[in-house]
Amino acid sequence: MYAFKVNGNSITFDGQDKKLLRFLREDLNLTGTKDGCSEGVCGTCTVLVDGKKTKACLPTLSKLEGKSIITIEGLSQREKDVYSYCFAEAGAVQCGYCTPGMIMSAKSLLDEELNPTLDMVRKAIKGNICRCTGYKKIEEAILKAAEYFREDLPVVTDMQEPQLDKRYRRIDAIPKALGKGLYTDDIRIEGMLYAKALRSAFPRARVVKIETEKAEKHPDFVRMVTSLEVPENVIGHLVYDWDVLIPVGGITRYTGDALCLVVSRNSETLDEIASLIDVSYEVLKPVLTMEEALADDAPPIHEKGNILTVEHILRGDADKAIRESKHVVKRHYSTPYTEHAFMEPECAVALPEGEDGVLIHTSSQSIYDERDEISRMLKLPPEKVHCHSMLVGGGFGGKEDMSVQHHAALLAWLLKKPVKVKLSRQESLEVHPKRHPMEIDITTACDEHGRITAMKAEIMANTGAYASLGGPVLQRACTHASGPYNFQNFEVIGKAIYTNQVPAGAYRGFGVTQSCFAAESNMNLLADEVGMDYWEFKRLNALKPGDVMPNGQIAQPDTGIIECMEAVKEAYDSSKRAGLACSFKNSGIGVGVPDTGRCILSVEKGKVHIRTSAACMGQGIATVCIQMLGETCPLDSTDIIVEDPDTRRTPDSGTSTASRQTFFTGEAVRRAGLQLKEALKSATLEELEGEEYFGEYTSITDPLSSTKKNPVSHVTYSYSAQVVILDELGKLEKVVAACDVGQVVNRQALTGQIEGGVTMGLGYGLTEDFPIEGGQVKAKYGTLGLLRSTEVPDIEVKLVQGPKKNPLAYGVKGIGELSSIPAAPACQHAYHRFDGNFRTSLPLQDTAYKKPKKSR
Repeated sequence: MYAFKVNGNSITFDGQDKKLLRFLREDLNLTGTKDGCSEGVCGTCTVLVDGKKTKACLPTLSKLEGKSIITIEGLSQREKDVYSYCFAEAGAVQCGYCTPGMIMSAKSLLDEELNPTLDMVRKAIKGNICRCTGYKKIEEAILKAAEYFREDLPVVTDMQEPQLDKRYRRIDAIPKALGKGLYTDDIRIEGMLYAKALRSAFPRARVVKIETEKAEKHPDFVRMVTSLEVPENVIGHLVYDWDVLIPVGGITRYTGDALCLVVSRNSETLDEIASLIDVSYEVLKPVLTMEEALADDAPPIHEKGNILTVEHILRGDADKAIRESKHVVKRHYSTPYTEHAFMEPECAVALPEGEDGVLIHTSSQSIYDERDEISRMLKLPPEKVHCHSMLVGGGFGGKEDMSVQHHAALLAWLLKKPVKVKLSRQESLEVHPKRHPMEIDITTACDEHGRITAMKAEIMANTGAYASLGGPVLQRACTHASGPYNFQNFEVIGKAIYTNQVPAGAYRGFGVTQSCFAAESNMNLLADEVGMDYWEFKRLNALKPGDVMPNGQIAQPDTGIIECMEAVKEAYDSSKRAGLACSFKNSGIGVGVPDTGRCILSVEKGKVHIRTSAACMGQGIATVCIQMLGETCPLDSTDIIVEDPDTRRTPDSGTSTASRQTFFTGEAVRRAGLQLKEALKSATLEELEGEEYFGEYTSITDPLSSTKKNPVSHVTYSYSAQVVILDELGKLEKVVAACDVGQVVNRQALTGQIEGGVTMGLGYGLTEDFPIEGGQVKAKYGTLGLLRSTEVPDIEVKLVQGPKKNPLAYGVKGIGELSSIPAAPACQHAYHRFDGNFRTSLPLQDTAYKKPKKSR
């Protein structure tokens, strides 16, 4: 028997010894303490034990005899009020999964020191990882909380007006901060079963036999399911090429392939039962590189071969222009796999609903994508598959594919019982798609005056075992390889190649991070050839409104890359160790693909319900919708409710991808709001009870194959210029990021997104890697190279706008991806200026953050 206190309550436990985290969440149902890794790395499970911050996933109950434990739920009311207010006011809450742990680390500091320095704050949260904010807003929040405690200041409870660019606290910030917001793993259902997939031991092998006799003898064993029980065993996000379960006799394509599903009555014994299943293999030689995949004698990974797709972007005559140019630079660049490392591991809870239907609670980037793939798998009409989104603890593109949702749905449908499927952090690393590794050959040319004349590039993308989003990612890498510059002779050939490696798919930046690194680096070499200042060279060639872009589209009146460059010039000029990079990113899917944002405004019990399926992974789309509606229609915050995405209640507003939701769903909300505004001219909300107003916006774009002289590839683009400054020791000193994102909706959320994107880009450039050897993932969460609070430099954000605004959605643009793109090439440029070493691969080697790789 173990005895201790939790939140002041005496606890005695007479069960089997277990980790504190499991006990808090499963036995006491204190779900504010989150499970981010269970490896003592991420800090989401931080609690106080006898006043000392402790990661609850590490100690067992036997080590806590007589101790006092405080969780986020155990804060005093004053502490709850201050911390939640300060975090909300500072914009420190995005996905929110790390926030309770951050607050507990903050409490451990402020309980001892109410007048902390910024360095003290950074050290206090060093053990807590955040992938959304870049830590800056969190640090501001903690300093603000210290002031409130120190000065005994009252917490402001007034509601702010929901209008554009007015200070407005996110509607989900306080419940997330206090651990009250529910993520999928927080769901508790009586009689729920627990399941997991048994995955391949080899990247390429024939499955000969699956034996379950030993597993079936375990008292908690419920069921083992193979491909024979899957109505349609092949699904996929865009290409149907991904087996739900590899059949006996089938060949695995990577080590994350699921072979069977095992179900337990007890989550604590699930891994034990899975280990009792024996699988016999015929091990085959894997195809691990793109060169091996393209060899004449390479075994086909899929029936149609090892090339997923080929892209060819052409404007003018690049070969002729290069031959006739005064200056020509050609280099090869390499970029690695990288992991999203969202704070919340994948989890789904499914249960039977109605006659032969299924309800799935998930944390993904699109409930309608889930519905479509699951209904295909189960061979059910879509209306039989009901998807509901809980809070989403980060995504960054990594939650666009099926990971656990389809498995949970299949089991609930077969067993007619609620089932939870959750990936451990290590399983998450091994299973879900990553950022594409790319090999890029690029040639850039200019005349004697520094005017760029041509670019030609070949981009090879390793898409791994399955298509995922490999086609569109490759396409964006190719179309955006020009950067925000005026190339009139431009040719890029790209190939996405299947291998027996971890799949690659959507990742913040969507291929543009890779090609931007190569293109910007080459531009700097070209400036050296001409003998021009880097800023002057890029400014000379920057796109202006009215220029023809390499895709043939006319640069729009809101094109603001020049304004971005002007905004960072002082920072660039301030140091000879400053690196400069520019980028642009589309908002919306574009290229002729149907793309629609939708919203229903329904008046129910005197409140206006905003109903849209737009997923929030932390970017704050619900708050954006409120502010867009408040700008359109004279409503108070108390008049508005935003519903969770739900396929029964909310119309399909597309995937949260391509930096599109603020623009597309924002415009849909505006259009519905105009109808409500008109109705309110002659009636009150009470008199409009039961009325609904539907808003829809569909972009009109042209495919890349369009023969129009000036096709429209995307409805709008956002632009950025970033300067990275190193100190005398070659460490990060400061980043200045200027972004043209059009109309500001929520300044705290916007600048927080930029700071987080910059931080992610710095990690991509300097520290993050994802080692794989022989097709086996060697990466661990603690060794991914994720930047900690003490490693992130000062980040100054400058918001600018182009000469004019886009007439749609009040002129807003996307920011989610843009901010993460230029940081890596800006780091490369800074280090080139620092030591003269021109680095061509990521993460950059021989820096203060990465030592040279040892030769073998």
